[in-house]
Amino acid sequence: MSFLQSVYAKLRRHPKRIVFPDGNDPRVIRAARMFNDRGLGIAVLIGKRDEITAVAEANGVVLEKIAIIDPETSSEMPRFLSLATQLERYRGMEPGELRNLLSKPNYFAAMMLQHGLVDGLVGGVGAYASTLFRPLLQLIKPLPHSPVVSGAMIVEVPRPEFGDDGVLFFADCGVVPEPTVEQLASIGVQTGLLARQVFGKTPRIAFLSFSTHGSSSHPTALKMAAAAAQAKELVIRAGGHDALDHPMEIDGELQADTALVSSIARLKVPDNLVAGSANVLIFPDLNSGNIAVKLLQHLGGARVYGHIVNGLSRPAARISRGTLSEDIAAVAAIVGLQAIEYRKLYPMGDNEGH
Repeated sequence: MSFLQSVYAKLRRHPKRIVFPDGNDPRVIRAARMFNDRGLGIAVLIGKRDEITAVAEANGVVLEKIAIIDPETSSEMPRFLSLATQLERYRGMEPGELRNLLSKPNYFAAMMLQHGLVDGLVGGVGAYASTLFRPLLQLIKPLPHSPVVSGAMIVEVPRPEFGDDGVLFFADCGVVPEPTVEQLASIGVQTGLLARQVFGKTPRIAFLSFSTHGSSSHPTALKMAAAAAQAKELVIRAGGHDALDHPMEIDGELQADTALVSSIARLKVPDNLVAGSANVLIFPDLNSGNIAVKLLQHLGGARVYGHIVNGLSRPAARISRGTLSEDIAAVAAIVGLQAIEYRKLYPMGDNEGH
């Protein structure tokens, strides 16, 4: 069974509601149809009904059993306005101004997610990253033990000897340009949690560098070693928390080939539980992570899914503007799979407001 087939099989047993704020984009409409037709749950499109209907008809998509919500006419708007005024950020805002803000699809979808009307959110196909991240950061509660929000990519390469049957998790590939040691440690742990949510296997997390175990004393190498050490401490300190009360193997700093190739790992760091079998790769900065994903995708024939947003108490993903319908539907399924465990793992995420 392929990676995506396993995701679909798990989600069909517990279908979820996924909201798409880019509801009038033809790729998103087709993805919503795929999501529903595969029995994965209910797709919710945000936008004006007549616009979405016209785009669907023009692209030959039947909207049966796909929910469409126009924020401006939604019966939920009065409740959302009341809830938003309880947040310090919006207390001084004029009612009309606040209503205009929450009528924007990304804001309305974020409110739906935070307040339990949907189980996950997939957006960003029609705008720059900040357009989606701003409402997510303002309206979705952060995880209590995460000091940073980051973006992970799931990368499926055509060689099954790498990662778990060719599937690896890369971070941060989309949010934090130059993460601190503390942020890197959190990014590593959060991406490990994502890997376990998707696969149910022990995360083997490698903090990458041009150096392996002190072969260079350059500050950037020392930074990755420190981040790996801090990630281990974070897991130990959080022992007993449902989300982290499972084993994680963490090591660094490691060169990429040492992290991935068992023969090289045996030469450089024998008897290591991460080296040679890493399934989670943590990059020193946004440049290296983003570049690695693009090269693998376009030169190495990899399929990539994401960005999966880590560090929030509700599952969400930001997809790039060039993403195709099939991949949007796949990301929605991954987000739905995350949602199955989110309430159990992060009970604080059920609280309203910030």
